[in-house]
Parts: sequence; structure tokens; C-alpha cells
Amino acid sequence: MFKLLKYFKWFDWLALVAVFGLTIAEVHCDLKLPEYMVNILSSIGAGTGEVWKQGGMIMLYVSISVVISIVISYISSIISSGFSKRLRKQIFNKVGEFSMSEINKFSTASLITRSTNDVVQVKQVLMMMMRMFMYAPVMAVYALLKITSINSTLTWTTFGFVMLMFVFVATIMALVIRKFILMQKQTDELNGVARENLTGIRVVRANNAEKYQEAKFKRVNDKLTSTTLYVNRVTSFMFPGMQLIMNGLNLALYWIGANFISNPQEFLQVSEFSQYAVHVLMSFLLVSALFVMIPRASVSAKRINEVLDTVASIKSGELKPEKTESVGTVEFKNVSFKYPGAEEYVLKDVSFSAKQGETVAFIGSTGSGKSTLINLVARFYDATEGSVLIDGINIKDYKFSALNDRLGYIPQKSYLFAGTIAENVAYGVPEATEEQIYDALETAQAKDFVEELGGKLDFFVSQGGKNLSGGQRQRISIARAIIKNPEILIFDDSFSALDYQTDRALRSELSKKCKDATKLIVAQRIGTILDADKIIVLDEGKVVGEGTHKQLMKNCEVYRQIALSQLSEEELKNGRK
Repeated sequence: MFKLLKYFKWFDWLALVAVFGLTIAEVHCDLKLPEYMVNILSSIGAGTGEVWKQGGMIMLYVSISVVISIVISYISSIISSGFSKRLRKQIFNKVGEFSMSEINKFSTASLITRSTNDVVQVKQVLMMMMRMFMYAPVMAVYALLKITSINSTLTWTTFGFVMLMFVFVATIMALVIRKFILMQKQTDELNGVARENLTGIRVVRANNAEKYQEAKFKRVNDKLTSTTLYVNRVTSFMFPGMQLIMNGLNLALYWIGANFISNPQEFLQVSEFSQYAVHVLMSFLLVSALFVMIPRASVSAKRINEVLDTVASIKSGELKPEKTESVGTVEFKNVSFKYPGAEEYVLKDVSFSAKQGETVAFIGSTGSGKSTLINLVARFYDATEGSVLIDGINIKDYKFSALNDRLGYIPQKSYLFAGTIAENVAYGVPEATEEQIYDALETAQAKDFVEELGGKLDFFVSQGGKNLSGGQRQRISIARAIIKNPEILIFDDSFSALDYQTDRALRSELSKKCKDATKLIVAQRIGTILDADKIIVLDEGKVVGEGTHKQLMKNCEVYRQIALSQLSEEELKNGRK
């Protein structure tokens, strides 16, 4: 948890100093009460005036203590809330730097838990520490100084009970610390199952798999419940045990004190001593309450540090070049790639080039490496061997912003953000005008259906675009890429959700309005790529064919088999698109 203190600001440290000073003042007020209570007992025979005077002092110190306590709580809440805000921001920004390797390493459900639940755990303990962890030691030291000046026998008795309390608390912590770690892991699992169920709800219902999902959720939920119950049962012994030790101390003090009390004044000393002793044990009671929370918070802090300490495997370069002579060119030089931790290569010695304005298509059977190849262009992963060049420069040398400015990427599974149509289309170009938005929608064959929506550009899209059809989402995604006016457009099987007529019309518009942009297209449908300037055929990660449709039909058996599996020879001869 101490590693996270680097996210404290200078004013947080200043506020902590103020809290410490106020805590000393509060302890001083609290420990004046036993003294005045003894004075009241001593002055009973002196008349009611002295009693009222001593009682008034007690009320004064109590009032001051209450005001100080409120101020400390207020300052503590401000510090802890600001700290947790910065911590969430750091985690969010850090995750934004991750490549797909790091995201897959942690899992989405775990990253969400670490950004929310774990931060809350740390925040709560931080606030409790500022309130209790400062108060308890100061109180214990102050009270111990008081009791050592009264009676040595009673002092050693108090120390004995303090040691007993230490052993008791340490035993409780030893029994639950591992369970706290397990609880956080099980919370990740629970979030993962819940997220999976919500994301795939249509598939669940379509397959009547509600009972299966319920059983799956129940297993994870029962594990978390069992662990939580164990922790609660063990920690439930803590406070009764502490009370027992405190009452035992009082009993011991009065029993021992009764053996040497010879006058009323000594009795008052024992009474005062017992109150200070109770304050000592009360300090340890407060600390023990904090110890119940610290182990779980320390686990959460460790999980947060795992995210913040993770070094992104893909780092930004330094170059932010202006337009070069090789604008819009893409070149693969002997590129091989395997996923982190995998033994088998997904791509093997792939080489090709694409010139400005060309349409280069990639086709092959499922698992041949088409989407992986496209992901290397966008630097979702880096090539294991070889190099990828854009505009004649290795993409590893580009700043992320400079590389992304050159690319317009349309994924196979389109994703829209919660917001309006206009906000989704202009996502990468916030300053885009309404005219530019409509122009991009028209090119993407989305203008007609957008104008039919209630609100048109102001139509609200739900998270993920769930209130739009697959084809509508895909066309808006394409418009989002087009509006950037990029050098290179990357289509990762982005036409699969479109019918043939829309597909043909969209490609026709692209060839007119984006003629200077290099287009890299991953496709399953032969009809989508018949007119490509170059088609690259992949099989088991290797390039087995390269050329135009006509050339490949003659000299590439893999391509010919794919083509004939979708269209007849007559359709292929007539150039069906």
C-alpha cells in the first residue's frame, strides 16, 4: 500500500500534518476527562459549586473533542476521495496504454474490479487510517505515560493484557489473510460470469441455457459466499474477545488495587488508573478494527500495483513525420508472428507491398491469419520477426498519434459508444461539421437510414449500438473511419454484415471519394474482392498466392477452391460482385 502513496499531492501531506496535530489536541481533550472525573469525586464533600465547575470543564473538553473529530473526519474524507479519484484515473490511463496482450493477461472483468472495488477498499482503509491509525497510537502513548506515573504494579498488569491482545489479534489475522486474497479472486470470477451472461444474453436465451448459466453463476457465487462467511465468522470473535480482555483488565486492576488501598485517595488513583488503562486497550481495539480491513485492502493495493507496474509490451516511437514521398504505402518485409506465450507461428515470412490508392485484399480459410495480419498494421500487436513499414517508415518508430492519424480502422465486430449518431461518426474528429458527417455517412451508405431515425444525427445510440441492426452499426463504423480522411483504410471483414447490393454501392463510393486512400480488405466473400488491385491468399499463415482475381484463378488452387465454393464458374466468369 505504501507504493500507492506516490499519488499523494503536496497538499495531501500538508493536510495529514494538520490531521496529526488535531489528533494530538483531541487525545489531550479526551484524556483530561478522567482527571476531572476524579476531581469531581474528590470535591463531593466541598459543595456543589466545585462539582459544577469540574463538570463544566468536562463539558468544555468534550465539546472541543467533538468539533475536532468532525474536522478530522471532513479532512480525511477529502484526502481519501481525492486520492481514489487520482488512482482511478491512473488505472484508466494505464489500461489505455495496454496492448491486447496485457488486456488478455488481466481479463476485462478483472480490470473492471481493480478499477472499482479494489480502489474502494484502499480508499476506505486510507480514511480509517487517518482517523484511527493516528488516534490510537497517540492515545496509547499518552495514556501509558499517565499510568506509568501512578503505580508500577498496575502498569505491568496493563502491559500483560496488552500483550494478550496482540497475540489474540495476530491469531485472527493469520486465519483470514489468505482468505482475503481468495475473496478478491473470486470477485473477479463472479464479475466475469455476470459480464459473460449479460453480453451473451441472446445466445443464452436462444439455446434455453438459462439453467446452465444459473448453475455456473451459483457455483462461483457459492464459493465467494463461503469464503466471505468464513472471514466474517472468524473476525466476529475479535470484538467480543477484545471486550473480554478489556473487562478482564478492569477486573484485574480493581482486584489488585483492593489489596493495597488503605485510604480514599488511593482508591481514586486506582479509579483514574483504570480509565487510562481502558483508553490504552481502546486504542488497540481501534487498531484491531483497522487490521480487519488492512489485509483485504493490502490485497487490493497489490492488484492495483500489478496494473500500474505493468510495462506495455508495445511502446510508442518518437517520430511524427510530415507527409513523405511514399504516402499511403504499406509494406511487409519477412514478417512472422506468434501470440505471446504461444509456440506456433500464426504468420510465417509474409512479404507484400501496397501502393497509394491500391486496394489490396486478403483471403483464406478460417484461421489462416488474415485478421492477425491486419492487426499488425494497426499495432494491436507487434511482429515477432520482420518489419512492417508505412510510408517507408517502420511502424515501431511512429508515435502512436502519428500512426493512428494515418489509419482508418473498421473492425469485424463494430462497436458504437453511448451517444448520438453525430458523436459516434465524429469520434476521431470532434471538430467535424454536420456537412462532413453527412458526407461520410453518404459514402458509407448510412445517410438514408440515419435520416429516417427519430432525431437523425441526434438519435441516441445505446452502448455497443444495441438499438441498431448489425448492418447499421457496421456502416456507421465505416463512416467513422472515412471522416478522418486517412491515408490507409483497413477493413477487417467489415462488409460481412452488409447485403450484396449495399456492399457493391459502398465499394463504388469508396473508389470515387477515397481514391487516394490505400485500402486493405480482409474478406470472406469473393464478391467483395473481385475488383481488388491485388489479392493475397493466405493458408496456415503463409502467402500461397498473390495477384488479381483472374491471375489467381489460373495459378492458385487455394484461391480457386475458395472462389468455386461461393460462386459458380459462370458467375465468376461474368464478374459477379
